Amino acid sequence: MFSSFDGRRAATVVLVVALCGTTSRLLGDASLEAYRAPTALIIAEATSNANAWNRLAEFSDSFPARLSGSVSLQKAIDWAADQMKKDGLENVRLEKVMVPHWVRGTESAEIVEPFPQPLVMAALGGSVGTPPDGVQAEAIVVKNYDDLEAQGAARIKGKIVVYNFVFRTDIDPLEAYRQGTAYRGAGASRAAKLGAVGALVRSVGPTGQRTPHTGGMRYSNDAPEIPVAGISAEDADKLQRMQDRKQRVVVRMKLGAQTLPDAESANVIAELRGREKPDEVVLIGGHIDSWDLAAGAMDDGGGCIATWEALRVLKKLNLVPRRTIRVGLFVNEENGTRGGQAYRDKYADLLAKHVLALESDNGVLPLKGWGFNGTDGARSVVQQIASLLKPLGGDQITDHFDGADIQASVRAGGIPAISPEVDLHRYFFVHHTPSVTVD
Repeated sequence: MFSSFDGRRAATVVLVVALCGTTSRLLGDASLEAYRAPTALIIAEATSNANAWNRLAEFSDSFPARLSGSVSLQKAIDWAADQMKKDGLENVRLEKVMVPHWVRGTESAEIVEPFPQPLVMAALGGSVGTPPDGVQAEAIVVKNYDDLEAQGAARIKGKIVVYNFVFRTDIDPLEAYRQGTAYRGAGASRAAKLGAVGALVRSVGPTGQRTPHTGGMRYSNDAPEIPVAGISAEDADKLQRMQDRKQRVVVRMKLGAQTLPDAESANVIAELRGREKPDEVVLIGGHIDSWDLAAGAMDDGGGCIATWEALRVLKKLNLVPRRTIRVGLFVNEENGTRGGQAYRDKYADLLAKHVLALESDNGVLPLKGWGFNGTDGARSVVQQIASLLKPLGGDQITDHFDGADIQASVRAGGIPAISPEVDLHRYFFVHHTPSVTVD
């Protein structure tokens, strides 16, 4: 049965093939017409079976919790390289990357007063742990940073700050997510500067079945490092209501989190060599790591498999590109982006030969078009190529490019960049949660 995943992988293959064959000049009607027959072949192959979905299911079922430094991630890397070789892809290799190694440990949070009950929580990646007995203190709920600063150190000192910044559902989901991550990322240090002993952050996503979302955080150098965790939206609202009723609420949080020495990992790289300009590269891919709570099927197993499919489908159809197509499954996007940085550094002298970079990292949901970052001339070429994808819904070009792993290379090399633009309204219900399964 045709799905949005089928459309995504078909559209990705078509776009990549056409971009490999074009130049920076505008396409004429005749040259664009030459791509219609290959486009039809690609769409037929990519939507005629469940091979890619089955591969994604095997990948996410077999290697969940692929956080940097984990055994599961290393097994996933080895599996992907082995499968790429079986697909007949060229120059399959692992490129070493040293990655951070944060582990969650045992964790819990609970209301102690006025009546005991558990809170649904997940430590944020990078958080320090607590003493074995945890941290217990009165909770103070704030709605945003202005509210935090208005409380002042006199009220915040010795407290556990709860950020109840509500995910907006009336604006673009990606913008709503970016607003929320301001509290997930820096909330602990902002609270610690005023004397807080811990922080809880409302999960960055819509209210959804009391599910906690994890994600990365960072400590600033000018504040103590205090433990911090995400809590479900429903629990954040409960704490808000209790405070509004003038109830004194005492919370205990226990985090077994710790940061270990950096671990050795690798980006997975494979290619289809170009027949005419093999030294020119179209780089595509996603990130192979996931949060430790998740199977990571949507973030970013689907993006990895969809871009990998671009090479597999072309290989099967014996469609040889003019330029080399290189797929990269990058490590450590979730808590450091060191895989993307390592790629930039390794290929620093060759970035000028990269004619395009594409990343898929917003879920394999219904395709609306493509976010593009590049010159007006390049945009015109992409727009013409995207017209071939109208049957799949992928013919619109916007400025909403998003791709953390390729960003370092794009900036260093001035590379035109593109990412699938999808309907994200359902995405953030499951993002960074145990619900990110292949289902």
